[in-house]
Amino acid sequence: MKLIMATTNKDKVREIREMLTGFDIDIVSLAEAGINAKIDENGTTFEENAAIKAETIRDLTNQMVIADDSGLMVDAMDGGPGVYSARFMGEDTGYDVKCGAILKNLEGLEDEKRGARFVCAMALAYPKETGKETKVFKGIFEGRIAYEPKGENGFGYDPIFFVPEKNQTSAEISPEEKNEMSHRGKALRLAVEELKTLM
Repeated sequence: MKLIMATTNKDKVREIREMLTGFDIDIVSLAEAGINAKIDENGTTFEENAAIKAETIRDLTNQMVIADDSGLMVDAMDGGPGVYSARFMGEDTGYDVKCGAILKNLEGLEDEKRGARFVCAMALAYPKETGKETKVFKGIFEGRIAYEPKGENGFGYDPIFFVPEKNQTSAEISPEEKNEMSHRGKALRLAVEELKTLM
């Protein structure tokens, strides 16, 4: 089964390929499919943005497409940066700077006020001739904001996302453990159950 992954984020493609090891699914990134499309992510929720991405690429290719929209929601920042996680402080701003800004925002706050979660919505858009509606699956990864960045395994906000049950940040946990616990892992497992019904 061929599945186009509607992202230009190489880390996301790698992570999803790792999670789908053992399944007869050929994941093709936008770059590998030769697609250079500007997608207007104008949704107000992760679910809306994931569906917009998946359906835009589906309409261009008439292939089955999977897309995710994910981000970090910080309680002390009223749920921000949320759907603007990638665009927080500008899309070209490095995550070391973004993470630093969040840590500064939470300076002086104790553990119980540093609650945060990663949220992932994963949309599966079917070729139009199937007549099937786009399905969206959601995963949540609860934790809190650390006091300083730690770890080399992750990407994005992983170095400042502390996972209490592991006593480590998401960037210190092994990729295998992270895939078991993460928002993207949870959403993808739900999507895979759907994909299995098509195989």
